[in-house]
Amino acid sequence: MDASEDVEESTQPRAGRHPYDLAIRLLARREHSLAELERKLAARGHTPDAVATTLAKVVADGYQSDERFAESFVRLRLGRGQGVLKIRAGLRERSIDDDMAATFLDLGDDEWQQMATMALYKRFGESPPQNRAEWAKRARFLASRGFPSDVVSRVIDAGRITPG
Repeated sequence: MDASEDVEESTQPRAGRHPYDLAIRLLARREHSLAELERKLAARGHTPDAVATTLAKVVADGYQSDERFAESFVRLRLGRGQGVLKIRAGLRERSIDDDMAATFLDLGDDEWQQMATMALYKRFGESPPQNRAEWAKRARFLASRGFPSDVVSRVIDAGRITPG
């Protein structure tokens, strides 16, 4: 191998693969938003034109869908016991607009309250808070999980912390 081949190889994207192949490999592992794919392809050294062409092709071929990504993301985060605020923030970070997010986050207040109750039960058990400090600790826990303050207050003030 001569020096000119060495230089050519060093200017190739790190992955050394066509951006379409890389995008398909990423999507085979899990759903990605369009913005995530764009960032990952660019970070691997692919040109903006190659990235744009690749993204258009994976969408046209049906391999990538922001709607499918949002549904999967919400389902996973709900399973982890996260609240609406944290899930919505995660979707925004991945460039999913609020209208699309609302489609999958449109649970009733009772359902969000039940989700918060389950998270609280899993973390603290059945016993209600014994004092103001314990109440505040539980409120901070639920707030950090992304539950709105009105849901947090209702769940903790309900006194009973049993799932279902």
